[in-house]
Amino acid sequence: MTLDQGTTSSRAILFNKKGQIVSKKQIEFKQYYPNPGWVEHDPEEIWFSQKSALEQVINNIDAKQIVAIAITNQRETTFIWDRTTGEPIYPAIVWQCRRTAGYCEKLKARGLESYINSTTGLTIDAYFSATKIRWILDNVDGAREKARGGRLCFGTADSWLLWKLTGGKVHATDYSNASRTMIYDINKFCWDDRLLEEFDIPKSILPEVLDTSGLFGMAEIKGRQIPIMAMVGDQQAALFGQTCFEPGEIKNTYGTGCFLLCNTGKQKKTSRTGLLSTIAWRIKDEICYAMEGSVFNAGSAIQWLRDEMNLINKASDCDTEAGKVKDSGGVYFVPAFTGLGAPYWDMHTRGTMFGITRGTSKQHIVRAVLDSIAFQSKDIIEAMKSDLDLPLKSIYADGGACACNTIMQFQADILGIQVYRPKNIESTALGGAFMAGLASSFWVDKESLRDVRETDKIFYPEIEDDMRTKLYSKWQKSIECAMLWKD
Repeated sequence: MTLDQGTTSSRAILFNKKGQIVSKKQIEFKQYYPNPGWVEHDPEEIWFSQKSALEQVINNIDAKQIVAIAITNQRETTFIWDRTTGEPIYPAIVWQCRRTAGYCEKLKARGLESYINSTTGLTIDAYFSATKIRWILDNVDGAREKARGGRLCFGTADSWLLWKLTGGKVHATDYSNASRTMIYDINKFCWDDRLLEEFDIPKSILPEVLDTSGLFGMAEIKGRQIPIMAMVGDQQAALFGQTCFEPGEIKNTYGTGCFLLCNTGKQKKTSRTGLLSTIAWRIKDEICYAMEGSVFNAGSAIQWLRDEMNLINKASDCDTEAGKVKDSGGVYFVPAFTGLGAPYWDMHTRGTMFGITRGTSKQHIVRAVLDSIAFQSKDIIEAMKSDLDLPLKSIYADGGACACNTIMQFQADILGIQVYRPKNIESTALGGAFMAGLASSFWVDKESLRDVRETDKIFYPEIEDDMRTKLYSKWQKSIECAMLWKD
């Protein structure tokens, strides 16, 4: 069973040996926006939603049938809680939150970008955990004193759930999540003392870092102790779930954000174009790195259409509405609600729309929003091709938004390559299950997992090169214009 703790919902999914979903429950939780550009979650609400999803999935199942549990999670989102009481000292600061953008600019001005990049594989950005930790310690009364006294715990969502599931017995994370904090040395595999000093973060609040696949602790379910056998960041889990085990294999997850990862094997590859180096996983002491490009707003732009603009009633309406027009009618939408991620890394740009005429309809706007998801992914693919000199022939898609045929077809069109969509688009949860299953001998080896993953549909490019170039050129112009609009 995978506990998939995401940005907008918590899910529990039970898989059988064929990789098929036996039972599934998803529970959404509230998003908090206390100030412009700020995003928060209630840690207790996350725990309640995840616990409720778990309980509903196993309601009619004998707990003895569950061999192992995996935890996959939204990364970078920062939780700090009291080690004694187990109570959070502040809401979780979400990976999308921009409140520390100004502090990040000061770090860049002091010349720390090169050291942080070479040590952690990341760029200086409010996206990552380190500046969020510092903000909480600086802004919550008594927090820094408690931290220095060893009374606080920091963790991303995986650590928080592990703590709760084990009754406060285990405070740990894995290599994939540690590598997203901006304070972890992905070359030496340790918390970096210089960065801890820079951010004034006591080492005592940090979790132990364990192999991604292996025993983390025991969770009591229906009176039975069930081993937690894997913890992995959601995007690395999706890479594993898509069975991208060899260097050069690429997946793109279309979720709240859009995250494209390429397996680079045992060697860390350094980007020249603004992409990130990260740890994909460590299993049985064997490391695997990935190169990553992160889009901050993808599925969240569809939520915006539904919840704020009321242009659709449900996410699945996107295909219907977009299908009523042949294209976006010249409308370009840049969904920089919380800045731009890779390869631009601009924390201050905000969302913009271009090319609106009197004839622009809601269908054109819906289509422009869907197109923006594919355009942002192309930005990353182009950067990755430059960095790795890869003969890119196809990508593997997953995540909720990949169910949208309009996005998938335009993705194939604008990239000029094939896009594979699996029958089971829950690649993140499946990847976590694969890792837990390997650790518990539920599955024999990695190669046997390739037979479990099945393809639903292959999308082939349907436009000519000159049209592809024209469309992408206008997108790049839209990005340039959007970046002129700053807070």
